[in-house]
Amino acid sequence: MQALNQQLDSQPWWSYGHVWLIIAGPALVVVAGFVTLAIAIRIPDPVVAEDYYRQGLNINKTLAAKQSQPMLPAMQARNHVVTPKDQLPTNAP
Repeated sequence: MQALNQQLDSQPWWSYGHVWLIIAGPALVVVAGFVTLAIAIRIPDPVVAEDYYRQGLNINKTLAAKQSQPMLPAMQARNHVVTPKDQLPTNAP
């Protein structure tokens, strides 16, 4: 039994597959961190505009103006799918 233990202990650490399995997880995390860093450096996020509040107010004014305009007849018409059967015109098929 001692001969078997001596033979196993005499092998270098890198010859064991389990060691590489344990090292692979943290190594992949380090590589993924560097890839993420490279992406962040190459493609920076856009900076928020300094007058974002004024731009938001202008957008709200534009939306309010569009809602106050009279709607087109096509926009006012109801979809026939949601119209109850008792409200359908009598000449409908």
